[in-house]
Amino acid sequence: MGEWKTYKLADICDLIPGFAFKSGDFGNYADRAIKIGDIQPPYVNYKTMSGVNAQRYTSSKLTKFIVRKGDFVLAMTGATIGKIGRYIEDTPAYLNQRVLLFKPHSNVNGKYVYYSLLSPLFQKFVLNHIDSETAQPNISGKSVSGFEVTLPSRREQDRIVDILSAIDDKIELNTRINHNLEEQIQERFDSMVMSDNGLGCCTLADYVEINPKRVLGKKCHARCIDMSYLSTTGPFPTGWEIKDYNGGMKFQNGDTIMARITPCLENGKVAYVNFLDENEVAFGSTEYIVLHSKDDLTPVFTYFLARNNNFVDYATKNMNGSSGRQRVAGDTIGKYVLPVINTESLREFTVFATPAMDVIKNNCFESRSLAATRDALLPLLLSGDLTIEQMNC
Repeated sequence: MGEWKTYKLADICDLIPGFAFKSGDFGNYADRAIKIGDIQPPYVNYKTMSGVNAQRYTSSKLTKFIVRKGDFVLAMTGATIGKIGRYIEDTPAYLNQRVLLFKPHSNVNGKYVYYSLLSPLFQKFVLNHIDSETAQPNISGKSVSGFEVTLPSRREQDRIVDILSAIDDKIELNTRINHNLEEQIQERFDSMVMSDNGLGCCTLADYVEINPKRVLGKKCHARCIDMSYLSTTGPFPTGWEIKDYNGGMKFQNGDTIMARITPCLENGKVAYVNFLDENEVAFGSTEYIVLHSKDDLTPVFTYFLARNNNFVDYATKNMNGSSGRQRVAGDTIGKYVLPVINTESLREFTVFATPAMDVIKNNCFESRSLAATRDALLPLLLSGDLTIEQMNC
């Protein structure tokens, strides 16, 4: 193995803090801006990004704040402080304030730098350099620039990146397949529930059981899916923990869990539960509403209802409570009006959606396993404790 050298991040990378767009710049515009909330590791979530009126500024003023496919960014404040996201969209976006863009120099492999920032060492570094005296915890670009990265030869960097990228490429492929499948199912669902077939109307409570009874004893060791683990774009949670049950909403396979509180409801925090063991009951936040399809209605019906724009708009407009802590009630959800659905349309939807959701689940499990493998290899490869030769690659 060749000589490894240590550099400060500022010596191998340009660090660019985001542009301070004004609040009035955001709206229904074609251009997009990356905010800290859009950093949802390992990616930047394009679907949650806000439109921004970049046209009001000269192109020269915004040039250095353009984020392109393959770039990676850091959240510098808030709940996601220290989180790294890679931008994988073909359409460029703009960098908003409190987000830091990394531009590695040409003499280093940019993805090697990216993987260095995913390491536990960098996360520990961030925690040790947070400015806790401000109203909201944050880390400065100057502090980040002092993080030390140990680099092997360029050839060794490239070989290490090839190994880690092969894993990430498969995870990214699984993600794209899942998004494509979900979009197809959602399109069919929306068409089914928005069609006037002359059969009249009913309420959601006619089709769905809201907050069904599930049994889980106090202090029972069970799987817990916290609100932070719910995805805004897909049916599979990003993770879970095993802990003692001491309250919270309970659910089992076939249920859909959705956030009922702002801003999680508006952001689309939803999960379809089809990944538990047989007869297993799990639990999560008291701020969930649990939906379960009645009778012979396919269980996935409730998930795509929770993702339906009209339904989300109804739920959001019917929230109550003080500003910042508004909630929608389960009884209110049950009054949502939708058309009586043709039996044949439901059958066709079930035949298409059920196996597709199994594919999504299997891809998610595979991606979790791959991510665990990557995360185990990453510190070993970046420290030189494990070499490519030892891996027989």
